[in-house]
Amino acid sequence: MHPDRRRRLLLRALLVCIFCAACGCIVFPAILRERIAFSSGTAQRWNPVRIPAGVEFAGDGACIECHRSRVEVQRATPMGQAMESVADSAILTSNPQMKLRLGRFTYEITRRGSQSIFTVADDKEVIRVPIDYAFGQGKAGQTYVFQRNGAYYESRVSYYNEIRGLDLTIGAPPAEPKTLEEALGRRLSKDDALKCFNCHSTGAVSSAGLHTESLIPGVRCEACHGPGGDHIAANKSENTEQQAQAARLIFNPARLGGDALTQDFCASCHRGSEEFSLLRTMGVNNVRFQPYRIFTSKCYSDDKRISCTACHNPHEPLKEDAAYYDAKCMACHTAAEGVTKAELRACSVGEKDCASCHMPKVEPPGAHFKFTDHMIRIVRPGEPYPN
Repeated sequence: MHPDRRRRLLLRALLVCIFCAACGCIVFPAILRERIAFSSGTAQRWNPVRIPAGVEFAGDGACIECHRSRVEVQRATPMGQAMESVADSAILTSNPQMKLRLGRFTYEITRRGSQSIFTVADDKEVIRVPIDYAFGQGKAGQTYVFQRNGAYYESRVSYYNEIRGLDLTIGAPPAEPKTLEEALGRRLSKDDALKCFNCHSTGAVSSAGLHTESLIPGVRCEACHGPGGDHIAANKSENTEQQAQAARLIFNPARLGGDALTQDFCASCHRGSEEFSLLRTMGVNNVRFQPYRIFTSKCYSDDKRISCTACHNPHEPLKEDAAYYDAKCMACHTAAEGVTKAELRACSVGEKDCASCHMPKVEPPGAHFKFTDHMIRIVRPGEPYPN
């Protein structure tokens, strides 16, 4: 193409984009419209793991003034307890001494006052380090993070609730370490540390930097809703117009829906379709990553109303009652006027305990816990685990 013609086409495309932006045309990318709207008093689209520099969180203490019941209940959820301080860890407090022998190495976690000490020893040497953070609330288990020589480490052994003791951390190489230093655990790269702290705490990461001095253990309000300062100020304002705009000044993930909620927002920590190639190679171990598993479900491809929050309220503890989930399934799989049960692919076996058949529980090797497989499907006896 002639250079002059190329320049004219590019200029024309630029003018069209400017015109669309000025008019708010639907063809203008939604995420950019959202960012532009921020200047007129709307919260930006929030990504839990891409926190810009300068962000300041108000903290749960500010949120609780208006949302007391929700904040108090959310604190008790698995996400709210995704990290604990060592001083407050119920597992470390109630298990003052835990010990495990793996090959030629002995692992021990010992309580000393409000601290817990992680010890690894062989026949010649001993390394002792204070544990800094407890990752996980203990339903399945709890893994420990500590510092050594200026780096963070993930402990090679973790606590598992099923066995009430220590065993190899999921994902740790099963081969015996060559050195005592290697036996401590996995040395976290900068990116690894940022991901770990970002997804297990609130306020620890901004602008690709780790700031543990501002860390709030667990995934709390602002981890998902973004900084609440403007929202709180508007609510407290005596200006009725500002009060009316308060709801727009906090991000609500529910506005996303479908793919954007499950595969962009929730999967930023729970891992989803963006890591498809990697997760597909993990075999049964990928059962732990719900957004990826549900992404491969026919239900999900057929009906984009299905998302994480279609079945789970992130502000409440996980529901264990099968009837609760039956109601979610039957909301779609119930014959309506003019629609046959066959067209809705209703189950021919039963009308309750849907998840027990169509979302089986799977225990990855060494996990000491059965995870619900979110790949919704007809499960046939003897079939291999579907990646």
